[in-house]
Amino acid sequence: MRLALAQAAAAGDRGEIPVGAVVLGPDGEVLAAAGNDRESAADPTAHAEVLALRRAAARRGGWRLNGCTLVVTLEPCTMCAGAAVLARVDRVVYGAVDDKGGAVGSLWDVVRDRRLNHRPEVVMGVLAEECGDVLKRFFATRRIR
Repeated sequence: MRLALAQAAAAGDRGEIPVGAVVLGPDGEVLAAAGNDRESAADPTAHAEVLALRRAAARRGGWRLNGCTLVVTLEPCTMCAGAAVLARVDRVVYGAVDDKGGAVGSLWDVVRDRRLNHRPEVVMGVLAEECGDVLKRFFATRRIR
Protein backbone atom coordinates (compact mmCIF):
# COMPACT_ATOMS: atom_id res chain seq x y z
CA MET A 1 0.00 0.00 0.00
CA ARG A 2 2.95 2.34 0.62
CA LEU A 3 3.93 2.09 -3.05
CA ALA A 4 0.32 2.80 -4.07
CA LEU A 5 0.34 5.85 -1.76
CA ALA A 6 3.52 7.09 -3.47
CA GLN A 7 1.79 6.72 -6.84
CA ALA A 8 -1.22 8.63 -5.48
CA ALA A 9 1.02 11.46 -4.25
CA ALA A 10 2.73 11.69 -7.63
CA ALA A 11 -0.66 11.83 -9.37
CA GLY A 12 -1.79 14.60 -7.02
CA ASP A 13 1.40 16.55 -7.76
CA ARG A 14 0.41 16.41 -11.46
CA GLY A 15 -3.06 17.76 -10.64
CA GLU A 16 -4.74 14.37 -10.93
CA ILE A 17 -7.06 13.02 -8.26
CA PRO A 18 -4.53 11.26 -6.01
CA VAL A 19 -5.30 7.59 -6.39
CA GLY A 20 -2.53 5.03 -6.77
CA ALA A 21 -2.55 1.35 -7.67
CA VAL A 22 -0.06 -1.50 -7.72
CA VAL A 23 -0.32 -5.02 -9.13
CA LEU A 24 1.63 -7.67 -7.27
CA GLY A 25 2.51 -11.00 -8.82
CA PRO A 26 1.82 -14.33 -7.12
CA ASP A 27 5.20 -14.14 -5.38
CA GLY A 28 4.65 -10.55 -4.19
CA GLU A 29 6.82 -9.02 -6.91
CA VAL A 30 5.67 -5.59 -8.10
CA LEU A 31 4.51 -6.08 -11.68
CA ALA A 32 3.17 -2.58 -12.25
CA ALA A 33 2.29 0.65 -10.50
CA ALA A 34 0.33 3.69 -11.64
CA GLY A 35 -1.45 6.80 -10.51
CA ASN A 36 -4.52 8.43 -12.00
CA ASP A 37 -3.79 10.07 -15.36
CA ARG A 38 -7.20 11.09 -16.74
CA GLU A 39 -6.47 14.81 -17.02
CA SER A 40 -3.00 14.53 -18.56
CA ALA A 41 -3.99 11.77 -20.96
CA ALA A 42 -7.46 13.20 -21.70
CA ASP A 43 -8.64 9.63 -21.20
CA PRO A 44 -11.69 8.86 -19.08
CA THR A 45 -10.43 5.29 -18.54
CA ALA A 46 -6.99 6.32 -17.25
CA HIS A 47 -7.75 5.41 -13.65
CA ALA A 48 -4.80 4.14 -11.62
CA GLU A 49 -6.25 0.63 -11.43
CA VAL A 50 -6.83 0.27 -15.17
CA LEU A 51 -3.36 1.60 -15.98
CA ALA A 52 -1.70 -0.74 -13.48
CA LEU A 53 -3.68 -3.75 -14.75
CA ARG A 54 -2.76 -2.93 -18.36
CA ARG A 55 0.93 -2.62 -17.49
CA ALA A 56 0.92 -5.83 -15.45
CA ALA A 57 -0.75 -7.74 -18.28
CA ALA A 58 1.78 -6.38 -20.77
CA ARG A 59 4.63 -7.40 -18.50
CA ARG A 60 3.22 -10.91 -18.07
CA GLY A 61 2.46 -11.21 -21.77
CA GLY A 62 -1.23 -11.97 -21.31
CA TRP A 63 -4.40 -10.44 -19.93
CA ARG A 64 -5.07 -13.11 -17.31
CA LEU A 65 -3.64 -11.94 -14.00
CA ASN A 66 -4.41 -15.11 -12.03
CA GLY A 67 -2.52 -15.21 -8.77
CA CYS A 68 -2.07 -11.43 -8.75
CA THR A 69 -3.20 -8.83 -6.25
CA LEU A 70 -4.48 -5.35 -7.11
CA VAL A 71 -3.64 -2.87 -4.34
CA VAL A 72 -5.30 0.54 -4.55
CA THR A 73 -5.57 3.55 -2.24
CA LEU A 74 -9.29 4.12 -2.89
CA GLU A 75 -12.08 1.61 -3.29
CA PRO A 76 -12.39 0.94 -7.04
CA CYS A 77 -15.27 2.34 -9.08
CA THR A 78 -17.51 0.14 -11.24
CA MET A 79 -15.16 0.33 -14.23
CA CYS A 80 -12.09 -0.58 -12.20
CA ALA A 81 -13.86 -3.28 -10.21
CA GLY A 82 -15.06 -4.76 -13.49
CA ALA A 83 -11.53 -4.60 -14.90
CA ALA A 84 -10.22 -6.47 -11.85
CA VAL A 85 -12.85 -9.19 -12.34
CA LEU A 86 -12.14 -9.46 -16.08
CA ALA A 87 -8.38 -9.58 -15.46
CA ARG A 88 -9.04 -12.42 -13.00
CA VAL A 89 -6.91 -11.03 -10.19
CA ASP A 90 -7.06 -13.20 -7.08
CA ARG A 91 -7.55 -10.34 -4.66
CA VAL A 92 -8.33 -6.65 -4.44
CA VAL A 93 -6.83 -4.76 -1.52
CA TYR A 94 -7.88 -1.17 -0.93
CA GLY A 95 -7.47 1.59 1.62
CA ALA A 96 -10.14 4.26 1.78
CA VAL A 97 -13.83 3.47 1.29
CA ASP A 98 -15.63 5.42 -1.46
CA ASP A 99 -19.23 5.85 -0.31
CA LYS A 100 -20.08 7.90 -3.41
CA GLY A 101 -18.76 5.59 -6.13
CA GLY A 102 -17.18 2.49 -4.62
CA ALA A 103 -17.98 -0.80 -6.30
CA VAL A 104 -16.19 -3.20 -3.97
CA GLY A 105 -18.69 -3.24 -1.15
CA SER A 106 -19.84 0.34 -0.60
CA LEU A 107 -22.26 1.64 -3.21
CA TRP A 108 -22.05 -1.54 -5.33
CA ASP A 109 -20.27 -4.85 -4.96
CA VAL A 110 -19.22 -5.78 -8.47
CA VAL A 111 -16.36 -8.07 -7.46
CA ARG A 112 -18.56 -10.37 -5.37
CA ASP A 113 -21.53 -10.53 -7.74
CA ARG A 114 -22.40 -14.22 -8.00
CA ARG A 115 -23.58 -13.74 -11.59
CA LEU A 116 -19.98 -13.14 -12.72
CA ASN A 117 -17.54 -15.92 -13.54
CA HIS A 118 -14.77 -14.66 -11.24
CA ARG A 119 -14.88 -13.23 -7.72
CA PRO A 120 -11.62 -12.02 -6.21
CA GLU A 121 -11.00 -11.96 -2.49
CA VAL A 122 -11.40 -8.47 -0.99
CA VAL A 123 -9.26 -6.95 1.75
CA MET A 124 -10.44 -3.49 2.72
CA GLY A 125 -9.24 -0.76 5.03
CA VAL A 126 -5.47 -1.17 4.65
CA LEU A 127 -3.96 2.15 5.78
CA ALA A 128 -7.48 3.55 5.29
CA GLU A 129 -6.92 6.73 7.28
CA GLU A 130 -3.70 7.59 5.48
CA CYS A 131 -5.27 6.85 2.08
CA GLY A 132 -8.29 8.98 2.92
CA ASP A 133 -6.14 11.85 4.19
CA VAL A 134 -4.34 12.09 0.84
CA LEU A 135 -7.68 12.64 -0.88
CA LYS A 136 -9.00 15.02 1.78
CA ARG A 137 -5.90 17.23 1.56
CA PHE A 138 -6.14 17.27 -2.25
CA PHE A 139 -9.79 18.29 -2.33
CA ALA A 140 -9.43 20.79 0.53
CA THR A 141 -7.18 22.89 -1.71
CA ARG A 142 -9.77 22.89 -4.50
CA ARG A 143 -12.97 23.73 -2.64
CA ILE A 144 -14.45 27.19 -2.85
CA ARG A 145 -14.94 28.62 0.61
